[in-house]
Amino acid sequence: MREIVHIQIGQCGNQIGAKFWEVIGEEHGIDCAGSNSAASALQLERINVYYNEAYGKKYVPRAVLVDLEPGTMDSIRSSRLGALFQPDSFVHGNSGAGNNWAKGHYTEGAELIESAMDVVRSQIDQQLLSVQTRNSNCFVEWIPNNVKVAVCDIPPRGLNMAATFLGNNTAIQELFTRVSEHFSAMFRRKAFVHWYTSEGMDIGEFGEAESDIHDLVSEYQQFQDVKAGLDGSEEGREEEEEAEMEAEDTQQ
Repeated sequence: MREIVHIQIGQCGNQIGAKFWEVIGEEHGIDCAGSNSAASALQLERINVYYNEAYGKKYVPRAVLVDLEPGTMDSIRSSRLGALFQPDSFVHGNSGAGNNWAKGHYTEGAELIESAMDVVRSQIDQQLLSVQTRNSNCFVEWIPNNVKVAVCDIPPRGLNMAATFLGNNTAIQELFTRVSEHFSAMFRRKAFVHWYTSEGMDIGEFGEAESDIHDLVSEYQQFQDVKAGLDGSEEGREEEEEAEMEAEDTQQ
């Protein structure tokens, strides 16, 4: 199975990530100190998907934790999972974005992104080298990064089986429509726009974003209309066939 580098960003991402590692540790029998407490060998069979084995039979999450402010990182370090992560896995700045997307994208975030990417690249390079070393007979020089896909058969705690399905349908346009309505109402009044333009964002980008979301809603609506037309044609044919059958029965 492929090795996964887990990247968690921002306050929300790191809070979800902390819970994720808590659940993964319970599934694989890894305690908060990184020690093996697995009840069966099956739990460790695919442990290398999320963990690196360190010195002394300790297991370390293959994770990169990123935030613009140190508070979230300090909270994780001081939690019961704090000792689980490598110190160089924490990448943070000294001031947060303050819920200002432009500040996170143009200024403080732009200054931090390269540091975060350096850690991510190191993790990926390390795993590629490790995989190639363990499975050297499966690699050839002219295809250095070929990938195999497998299924993890260790279910979440308390369950015998679990699956994840990602789907898409035209109903999602309702969500985009609501977002667009609120956005347009605020943008017409130039509400909070100065917070973003003061960080380097061009006001024209707001108009482009508004146009893009309108195009997205229209595209979903087109697919919905086509599907409704096809369903209507099928129902019409079925009604015609039923009418013909009834006419034949009447004649007989």
